[in-house]
Amino acid sequence: MQDMMDKMDIAFPHLGIYLEGVPKGFSIFGFQIAFYGVIIGIGVLCGVLMAAYVAKKEKFDADVIWDFAIYAIIFSIMGARVYYVVFAWDRYKNDLLGIFRLRNGGLAIYGAVIAAFATLWIYCKVKKQNYLQIADICVPGLVIGQVIGRWGNFMNREVFGEYTDSLLAMRLPVDAVRASDISEKISAHMVEGTNYIQVHPTFLYESLWNLILLLIMLCYRQYKKFEGEQSLLYLGGYGLGRAWIEGIRTDTLFIPHTTVAVSQVLAIVLFVAALAADIIIRRKIKQKTTSAVIMEGSADTK
Repeated sequence: MQDMMDKMDIAFPHLGIYLEGVPKGFSIFGFQIAFYGVIIGIGVLCGVLMAAYVAKKEKFDADVIWDFAIYAIIFSIMGARVYYVVFAWDRYKNDLLGIFRLRNGGLAIYGAVIAAFATLWIYCKVKKQNYLQIADICVPGLVIGQVIGRWGNFMNREVFGEYTDSLLAMRLPVDAVRASDISEKISAHMVEGTNYIQVHPTFLYESLWNLILLLIMLCYRQYKKFEGEQSLLYLGGYGLGRAWIEGIRTDTLFIPHTTVAVSQVLAIVLFVAALAADIIIRRKIKQKTTSAVIMEGSADTK
């Protein structure tokens, strides 16, 4: 691999991959379109299509999913942005208009997830639908949207981790990334005479983790014990992966006035809560089943 990289190059040295001139966007009639937004849009579309597909497989009205998707998309984007801005307020307090520049990145997935579940709750109350049933139908779509959407971070040269020399190590030119994302550890490992940093591609880790989670969810779907279990599998499974991935990212959002990563805390809480809820609900189901069998046996004896 070469010692000097052009600003738009990206490399994975241990995989022998060197990508030259990877653009952040393209222009149509003089209007600049960011690949970040395009990829997020593709992820959203694939997510809705996945949810509609699952609905049809379960003989549920897919039109309800498409109807809900309109509200979910709008409020999820708002939620993702609000979450990011709240916990990165120092970046925006002197540039309030920057809050609306979504093309520069700055969407927090947990903000989108919280907004999506909240929007669904309100939607189901108004439309008199089964909240847990629809949530279980929608979460595979949410996951595939995350699998695809993380590649928008790749195009933006963001969401990477600390220095690493592992197999999947990624090199990015210093001029292509935000200075605030370059930690002391990364700087300390920069080789004299080079202009790049070498880091964990955490966007890739999360994309692959979510892909595995999606496959597990689809395979387990027919064996679920109760409505809402797929949602718990998502919240717990994603939380487990996000907890360790967040620990090596350099663009972590912190709880105000602390050095505690807010998304890592949330991930751990959701993992523990989802696991506990699943165990408790399964025990209750088992107890009811056992009681029903005993009562049925007693009736037969009489």
